[in-house]
Amino acid sequence: MLYPTFYRRSDPFALMRSMLRDFDGTYPSLSAPSVFPAVNVWEGDDAVAVTAELPGVETDSIDITVKDNVLTLSGERKPPELPDAARWHRNERSYGRFSRAIRLPFHATDDRVEARLQNGVLRIVIGRPEEDKPKRIEIKAA
Repeated sequence: MLYPTFYRRSDPFALMRSMLRDFDGTYPSLSAPSVFPAVNVWEGDDAVAVTAELPGVETDSIDITVKDNVLTLSGERKPPELPDAARWHRNERSYGRFSRAIRLPFHATDDRVEARLQNGVLRIVIGRPEEDKPKRIEIKAA
């Protein structure tokens, strides 16, 4: 966004904003770090569902474990193989090992976990144990 000359003089921070915009575009690794993979978690009466964005990650490179009330998702996103003469013009995607630990609202066991990877999105459903499900209390008439 360009500011007219008269506006720049009355806005002492215009130059600073402009410099920060230029700096952020030049050095993306110094901007706010992103967490990989991005996850969404939601809870229903019967289960908790977790989705994780894992583009470019093969299923054999993903490990899912459940212990007590912690779901751990880990793995590795491998960099693409480039020809010897190739050079990067822009490299914004991260590669390497990753790990996310997600605290669940109940103790879970691995026999109640289902996972599917489709179009780069991993969906994990963790079933709530029967003894942990909310139970409706019937009110008796007096």
